[in-house]
Order: sequence, then structure tokens, then C-alpha cells
Amino acid sequence: MSFPLLTATAALPAIGAIATAAVPAARRTAAKWLALAVSLATLVLAGIVAFRFDPGGDRYQLTESHSWIPDFGVRYELGVDGIAVALIALTAVLVPFVILAGWHDADLPEGEKGNRRWRPTQGFFALILAVEAMVIISFEATDVFLFYIFFEAMLIPMYFLIGGFGDRAGQHGEEETAKQRSYAAVKFLLYNLAGGLVMLAAVIGLYAVTADQLGEGTFSLQAIVEARQAGELTMAENTERLLFLGFFLAFAVKAPLWPLHTWLPNAMGESTAPVAVLITAIVDKVGTFAMLRFCLGLFPGASEWATPVVIVLALVSIVYGALLAIGQRDIKRLIAYASISHFGFIVLGIFAMTSQGQGGATLYMVNHGIATAALMLVAGFLISRRGSRLIADYGGVQKVAPVLAGTFLVGGLATLSLPGLAPFVSEFLVLVGTYTRYPAAGIVATSGIVLAALYVLVLYQRTMTGPVKAGVEHLPDLRKRELAVVAPLIALLLFLGVFPKPLTDIVNPAVEYTLSDVRQTDPEPDVSVPEVEAAK
Repeated sequence: MSFPLLTATAALPAIGAIATAAVPAARRTAAKWLALAVSLATLVLAGIVAFRFDPGGDRYQLTESHSWIPDFGVRYELGVDGIAVALIALTAVLVPFVILAGWHDADLPEGEKGNRRWRPTQGFFALILAVEAMVIISFEATDVFLFYIFFEAMLIPMYFLIGGFGDRAGQHGEEETAKQRSYAAVKFLLYNLAGGLVMLAAVIGLYAVTADQLGEGTFSLQAIVEARQAGELTMAENTERLLFLGFFLAFAVKAPLWPLHTWLPNAMGESTAPVAVLITAIVDKVGTFAMLRFCLGLFPGASEWATPVVIVLALVSIVYGALLAIGQRDIKRLIAYASISHFGFIVLGIFAMTSQGQGGATLYMVNHGIATAALMLVAGFLISRRGSRLIADYGGVQKVAPVLAGTFLVGGLATLSLPGLAPFVSEFLVLVGTYTRYPAAGIVATSGIVLAALYVLVLYQRTMTGPVKAGVEHLPDLRKRELAVVAPLIALLLFLGVFPKPLTDIVNPAVEYTLSDVRQTDPEPDVSVPEVEAAK
């Protein structure tokens, strides 16, 4: 029996979460180092997964399959394709930086000792590791029911991270800030629970369909896809569309896609910067990943049927998110609305149904995670110094903290997809892949590039340039720990911006499998015979 590498990769942070929570209250520094060590060990395991994965091999590799609830056809099935490998690597890379950036975020305020049983620091880092474990196993699960459990379970630690460890830089006093955190946490939970309940009904419906046509109900993704391709499982048109909508609604909330996005600005705005990164750079990627794996894999006909509407929703997300980002006065809410615009690009690439579009969408998930982490974490360092999230409270920061301002600029330029930085490659592929099949949609989507340049450069101009504002003149520059967080992220943005091949080699074969699931091929170039002859 081979070593269960995928199980170990997800189990290690889960065990680490329990161990971190159990550290005595007086030893909060030990809890921090334990959480960091566990996250680095998880990164090593994720690296082994990537190393052992063969892009030219089977679609799902390192598979594990065990009977779990046989009476209901539920199995403990894990497997990774190239898309899952890339996102597991993203998760494992970012979590150590999240922990380092949030090193002091859960410490009790100076002079407040608390009681000897209260362990906010231990709880904060334990919750981060718990989220990491649930996200990783969600990327690995090839049993629909197993995926659903962790898709929903990750809401619990995220709820406590938002509501219990929110941003202390509120604008309306301590009591009002606490109310805003509570509101944001409840809104996050209700939106995602509502989507999850609709998905649960669709999951049960899927089981009923398989039980009726295969003689035995199953939740196995591979078994269902193979039965459909072999003609052993056919769904009535209306049934397939209803089941698709049940899955897609839950994933669109998690993504988030307009008009189901409104929880994100509240959640990110009231969270600490590391938790905001956890939300948009890691947790939300489960939604777009699941669209590729489950919506397209299980319901190819319904996916094709829904494509025109989904593309319109994606375009609205791109433009709407960017326009609202331009009008924000709060730094963190600006980044949140920018992320809504970026998720619109990801969904657009997925449903363009081209290899360039879906390959670009997968790269976008990874690159957006790195770019948003860099920008949000530097913004968090800035906010913690000044104690305000309002853009109007800043000005001239580059004169007193040039390194902070410089890293903020690089993160912002990555967010607007500047050539030479990682997001440019993915955004270019999404636009090319969309234009080849839907030219009008590709043209509209390009407006998001112009708007992104506007909100990023205006943000930088208002906060970093000009005369030094009162309260800014004594801001310290980045410290060693903060540099250790930001520098590797900027290095990744530069490396993947000029050499994305390591990612594309892993992702492209998986994209080809996904396109075959929906029976799509890339459009042929529209070149007439006389033009070809003239070219010759």
C-alpha cells in the first residue's frame, strides 16, 4: 500500500491546528512558531505532490479510494489533476506568509492580560491551519459528497476569523467596529450557507439520478463522468440544467460572481489583512476551481446551455467591480472590489470553452492569489502603522517609507496586469481565448484593464505621493519580518511573469481533459482561401 500523500498533505495542517490550539495560554510565541513550522512542512508535502505529478500521465494521479459510507455510495476518494496541483501549491505557498504577516494580529492589546484560559493567539493560528486543511482536501476530493462536506465546513473557521479576529483599524469607535465585524461575519456565513444548501439539494438529486440509471447510487466524479461518456448515464435536459444550477449557484457565491458578491467587501474590509488574503486568495479559489471540475465535468450539456448568461455575468463583474473600486475611500474595500473584477476574468475564461481561456483562467487563479496577497499584506502593514483604512488619511508615504511604498507599487502594478508581472500572462490568455469564440465579450472585457490602471494608480497617487499628511510623517519603513513576507511574493510575481512555463506545463493537459468533457475544441481561425493564397 503506497504512502497516502494527498491525505498527509491535508491532514498535517489539521493536526497542526489541534496542536496549536492546545498550546498553553502563556506560551503564545510557541504557538506561533508551531503554526509556522506546520505550514512550512505542508509546503514541503505540496512540493512533493507537484514533483511526483506527471503532466503527461493519467488525468487524476496519486489517487486514494476507500469505502466510507457504503450504504449511500460515499467513498473517500482523492486525486489531483494539473489544476488541483497548481492550486494546492498556491495554498501551501501563501499560508506561511499569512501566518508571518499576522504574527501580532491576535495578541491582546498592551496592558490587557485577559484570563489564564483565554488563548486568542493560539485560536487565531489554529483557525488558519484548519482553513488550509479544508481547502487542500477540497482541491483533492473526487467524491462529490466528500467535496461538499469540506466546501461547507471551511465556513466555520472563516466565520470566527472574520468575526472574532477582525481589523482594529475601524473608523467608528471600538463598539461600532465590533458590530461591523459581527455583521460581516454573519453575512459571509449566511450567503455561503444559502448557496451550500442549494448545492446539497443538487448533490442528492445527482445521487438519485445515478441510482436510477446505474442501479447503484454513486458520488464518484470519475465514475459518473465515465458512465456519461460511455452512454450508460443520460440525464433529461431539464434535470441536468437544474442540477447544474444548484452546483453553480454555490460556486458563484464562493467565487464571488455578481450579483452574489456583496458579502466580500464587508468580509475583507472588517478582517485583518492576513485573513482578507485567506479569503480572496485561497478560499474563494475553491469556487472557480469547482466550476471547472464539477460544473463542466458533471453537466456538460447544461454548461453549454448556461454559457451565454454566465459570460454576461462575468462581464458585469469585471466592469462593475472595477468601477466601484475607483470610487472607494477605504483601501481594503478597494482591493475587495478589484478582486470581484478579477474573478469576473476567471469565470469568463472558464466559460469561454477554449484552451487559452481555461488555461488562462487557471493561471489567473494562481497569479491573482500571489498579486492580491502582496498588495493586501503591504496595505495591512500600512494600515497597522497609521490606524486608519481611509485613503484620505494618507499622503507622501514614499518620502518617509520608500521600501513600503515601492512594494505597494509593485503589488498594485501586478493587480493591473502590467507586462512582465505574472497576472499579465493569465489575463492575456483569458482575453485571447474569449475573443476567438466570443469577440464582443473579449472587447468588453478589455475595458477592465483600463479601469484597473485607473483605480490602482489613483490609489498609489493619493496614498504615496504628494505632501506628507499629518500622522504619516513618522511612519516606520518595512521591518525584517515584513520584508520576509513581501519579498518572496514579489519575486514570484517577477519569475512567473517572465517564465510561466512551469505552471502552463502542469495546467494545459488538465485543461484539454476539461474541454473534452464538454465536447469542445478551439475554434478554427477564420481565414478565407484567397487570403491564404495571397499570404503564400
